[in-house]
Amino acid sequence: MHTLADGLRLSMNWMDSLILVIYFAVVLGIAFAAKRSVHTTLDFFLSGRSLPAWVTGLAFVSANLGATEILGMAANGAQYGAYTIHWYLIGAIPAMVFLGLVMMPFYYNSKVRSVPEFLLLRFSRSSHLLSSILFAVASVLIAGVNLYALAIVLQALLGWPIPVSIVVAGLFVLAYIIIGGLTSAIYNEVLQFFVIVAALVPLTVLGLVRVGGVGGLLDKVTASEGAQFLSAWGGTGFGQDNPLGANWLTITLGLGFAISFGYWTTNFAEVQRSLSAKNLSAARRTPLIAAFPKMFIPLIVVLPGVIALLVQPNIGQPGSEYDYNSAIPLLMAELLPNGVLGLAVTGLMASFMAGMAANVSSFNTVFTTDIWQAYIKPAMSDAHYLMIGRVVTAVGVLIGIGTAFIASSFSNIMNYMQTLFSFFNVPLFATFILALFWKRMTAQAGFWGLLLGTLAPVGFYSLYRVGIVEMGSDQAVNMTSSIIAFAVDVAVSVPVALATRPKPAEELVGLVYTKADANTRGELQKGDDAWYRKPALLGWGAIVLAVLCYIPFSI
Repeated sequence: MHTLADGLRLSMNWMDSLILVIYFAVVLGIAFAAKRSVHTTLDFFLSGRSLPAWVTGLAFVSANLGATEILGMAANGAQYGAYTIHWYLIGAIPAMVFLGLVMMPFYYNSKVRSVPEFLLLRFSRSSHLLSSILFAVASVLIAGVNLYALAIVLQALLGWPIPVSIVVAGLFVLAYIIIGGLTSAIYNEVLQFFVIVAALVPLTVLGLVRVGGVGGLLDKVTASEGAQFLSAWGGTGFGQDNPLGANWLTITLGLGFAISFGYWTTNFAEVQRSLSAKNLSAARRTPLIAAFPKMFIPLIVVLPGVIALLVQPNIGQPGSEYDYNSAIPLLMAELLPNGVLGLAVTGLMASFMAGMAANVSSFNTVFTTDIWQAYIKPAMSDAHYLMIGRVVTAVGVLIGIGTAFIASSFSNIMNYMQTLFSFFNVPLFATFILALFWKRMTAQAGFWGLLLGTLAPVGFYSLYRVGIVEMGSDQAVNMTSSIIAFAVDVAVSVPVALATRPKPAEELVGLVYTKADANTRGELQKGDDAWYRKPALLGWGAIVLAVLCYIPFSI
């Protein structure tokens, strides 16, 4: 098991502890306030579809900004340098814009409560059950990563044993989701977004001061790692070497298309935030609003990872007491005084709870609506499903506690997360795209494409782990696995679809892409027509800004 070094242990004083206590009190207060609005399953699972776009937008980005994102992307920064920004600029923004502009009208207008439920309407019960099971498994595995990430931080910083850290943190998240449902989770994610930013900005600033400012950072990184470490595209030609071990085609197709679109458009932990918006206009704006803060997150997550490499040059190297996951805690140990330390630890707690809550709340929705209600206990009262949702939330947390230690074999937990995305999200995206854009796609094709598209990357990754397949890095394997997953899914689905009978056209209304359905505005509320709220402006504005953000790393 990888743990953070004992040398990172810090002594928190009364001020640091007070900050933590106040934060926990506020989180529980929000949960109890949200409880008053939870009366039905729609309230519990989708906040009654009543939330404004700015709330769901911040919750959208906060749900992704979990402990795995902070520790994992900082680890990527220390291991891969500027190549890590690909996960944000090409690996997030285009897919988020595509979700808002193209896919959200079909999700929202079909009134589905989950991504698998859309496949039930489009295909059949077999495809629906398979996707539900795969998504439920993925959700608890990712929730477990968040638990493990926080546990190793708390062990190093506060001296808490890992089992104690996992159980205490898991029970706390369980409490506020069961009490207030998705509304509690979302409003807490908005709070957590600001807490995380407030915690990481001082760490980044003090880290830059430590290495001599931006100029000192550039000079020292160039001297120790080479200028290519600060270039996003340097050395990515075919046959060239780079820390990422991937070429430009693998990056664009594997990360920029397969992994990115697979995650952001089908991962229900994210889509659920959009579905909780008050109307279609707000639902479409949710990922578009989230895209703007998302592209600047590297300044407070990836940059500290690069700084940690300068502060501790042997980080992640064989024999070092620090693995790449230690980047953020290492800087906290080196730079932060008491008081600010309490804020930083609170920020990590907030990031953990944001990621954990996102996956647990999506797990309870999919299991209750797509498995329990659809196949085990159909036609029961709404109160019954509300009760099951709360029980399944507890089960999800307990399973997450059990899966928390699977991540222990990875010195960079983001490598593990991307592996899970290539296994579960990419095949689902391939199936979903064929279902949305091809009327000829059939239920049999959806089932077999999804099944074999999932098994293919698992098989390829297994060959890599046993040494039969050699790749430049774990992330290069994940990108290649994603391409394989997408290609196999499509290669299986197309001939099966051509050999089987599709649904009649009248049963596909609102479930297959048409320009009219994609452009529908839904019911508008006052202010939705304002020019600065137009989805097309927000979406293309985010794309242009992402391109501009690439320029400093492409010269």
